[in-house]
Amino acid sequence: MNHDYSGNTQLWNEDLAPTTAAQRTWRWYHFAALWVGMVMCIPAYTLSASLIDSGMSGYQAVLTVFLANAIVLLPMLLIGHAGTKYGIPYAVLARASFGTMGARLPALMRAIVACGWYGIQTWFGGQMIYTLMGVLVGHELGGEKIAGLGINGSQLLCFLAFWAIQFYYILHGMESIRKLETYTAPLKILICFVLLYWVHSKAGGVASLLDQPSQFIPGGKKAGQFWSVFWPSLTAMVGFWATLALNIPDFTRFAKTQRDQVIGQSIGLPVPMGLLAMLAVIVTAGSVVMYGKAIWDPVDLASRMTGAAVLIALIILLIDTVSVNLAANLVGPAYDFSSLAPKQISYKMGGYITAFIAIVMMPWKVLESTQGYIFTWLIGYSALLGPIAGILIVDYYFVRKTQLDVKQLYRDDGVYSYGNGWNMAALIAFVIAVLPNIPGFLNAAFPTAFPGVAEGFKTIYTYAWFVGVAIAAVVYGAMMKGKAAEKVQQAPQS
Repeated sequence: MNHDYSGNTQLWNEDLAPTTAAQRTWRWYHFAALWVGMVMCIPAYTLSASLIDSGMSGYQAVLTVFLANAIVLLPMLLIGHAGTKYGIPYAVLARASFGTMGARLPALMRAIVACGWYGIQTWFGGQMIYTLMGVLVGHELGGEKIAGLGINGSQLLCFLAFWAIQFYYILHGMESIRKLETYTAPLKILICFVLLYWVHSKAGGVASLLDQPSQFIPGGKKAGQFWSVFWPSLTAMVGFWATLALNIPDFTRFAKTQRDQVIGQSIGLPVPMGLLAMLAVIVTAGSVVMYGKAIWDPVDLASRMTGAAVLIALIILLIDTVSVNLAANLVGPAYDFSSLAPKQISYKMGGYITAFIAIVMMPWKVLESTQGYIFTWLIGYSALLGPIAGILIVDYYFVRKTQLDVKQLYRDDGVYSYGNGWNMAALIAFVIAVLPNIPGFLNAAFPTAFPGVAEGFKTIYTYAWFVGVAIAAVVYGAMMKGKAAEKVQQAPQS
């Protein structure tokens, strides 16, 4: 069925074309394994553990994480429906609402965020190889820092080695990533139990670690401040998966049925994320008992294990980081870059571009400047991605009632070309939804440069993703009311 859409090479290539029946091989357990694989990652672990540092009790932290992932599951399932029904990736679905040219804007935004994450995760992976090599030789590798780079030669080589490991999967395509996720998911669950057993034996039980009171109770260090911590934390947690909520059609287009993608995602996202949060909370609390301080970084923690345990833990963390990075941060931008110039850029070439940007951006320098602003970064880009999600959902469900003319998505003179390929309703809705969050973002990211931002804007920014989704949905829905039916009647025959 693909070949009917190949007339316009500026909008079509084999990778962007709808999936065929033969390509739809993913069952519910593949989606569940995909999410278990993506959830069990170092940034998710450290983000969960950091809630304790913000003052939450173990139970409050776990419930916050579970709630955030239950919330973000809804747009995952809603947007994922189009991928399964029509076999199209996110970059093509966005054409229905933003226009055949305008869709490049949300595709590029999603791609840039993913490139940032891809580079950061590659750096984490390189650091694990660096730590592992240090354990094997009996001392830290060390060495003089390279001028201009700010890291030593051993760190650079380890970073490039991990980059090269991932490059194998770019060469071998989507099916190799599915297999990697399916086979490594049980391994990750096993290592979680091993970590729990280790903490239980070293810290003398885990139940008491979850029972530590929060700092928000009367007389506590942050008495009465729970909600001021809870809402930004919830928004940051939603923001953590906001990227995947947009490009989930890149995966669901390979689903055998809608039931497979719905059940697989519903099982695979909220529950494992809640369990990972519980693990992070218990292990972090256990590290205080064992080492006298909270250790948030699982790589640091693994390096403190003794004997074969340290080697096993670091190798599993390495496998984990490869599988997460490929699924969460490579597939999306590879399709997105391909959609910018389909004739010149295939899915593989899009993957090469992502991998190249990961080196050029020098992620260790990005971490130096943004590590303290992890919540600012997560909430900040959720303010951009939330409006796109709102527009896609309203367009697909309320404007088009889940009915798309797939052939028209690949034509620059069809229903979805609007005015010169741009749908102004989507652009206006996007801008209006982003604007209220800008003052709060500037204050959060650069407090000394923007100290006088009104409290109202700071409060709005606390709910950035939610505000963006709501405003964009209402504005776009109002501007597009009745237009879809009118457009379909005027559409050229395809």
